Amino acid sequence: MTFSIAAHQDGRFGIAVSSSSPAVAARVVHLRDRVGAVASQNITDPRLGTALLDRLAAGEGAREALDSVVGGEPNAAYRQLTVVDASGAAAAFSGGHTLGVHGEATGPHCAAAGNMLADPGVPAAMCAAFGETGGELEERLLAALAAGLAAGGEAGPVYSAGLSTVSANGWRDTDLRVDWQEDPVGALGGLLGVWLPQRDDYVRRGLDPAAAPGYGVPGDDR
Repeated sequence: MTFSIAAHQDGRFGIAVSSSSPAVAARVVHLRDRVGAVASQNITDPRLGTALLDRLAAGEGAREALDSVVGGEPNAAYRQLTVVDASGAAAAFSGGHTLGVHGEATGPHCAAAGNMLADPGVPAAMCAAFGETGGELEERLLAALAAGLAAGGEAGPVYSAGLSTVSANGWRDTDLRVDWQEDPVGALGGLLGVWLPQRDDYVRRGLDPAAAPGYGVPGDDR
């Protein structure tokens, strides 16, 4: 019921995801500054995202961390996981009880996976689109998500989507979510078009408020 991509670009990490389930990004997305990106999905256990990031932080690479967590997880057969580490190495896992038509793929600096898909090639289409798209990490993630949808996406309609990134500032500098809409990926693109030109201003407000630009709204005297 979910397809997603985790990726790395220039020290930044991000994930884009869509699903027929509500609030999918709240469960799937796991990011940590300077460490990596992990997507935990299918019959989701969000705790596995933290466990994988902890292993990456301890110095394990994507494949080693994934194998370690899967090997110690009694319900691994129900889980689908992707990992991208700080070097850009990627790994993916789909347990034997992954739902419906499913698949996973890795590429340079990215890993994608999906379940209950219309076509098992959806993750590969996402990785290909990420590699072929230029621009900001957010733009590349959105292009990958749209490519997954165009390749068939889920077997049924999707209703939620999310896109999040970290950039070693101590918080998610992009964290956009769309829940229970008929075209969540399209709506996510609209949100990103509003957010991306303002993203760096909001980061500056957090890091150096005295030098930050004003908001340009009534009551802002700067």
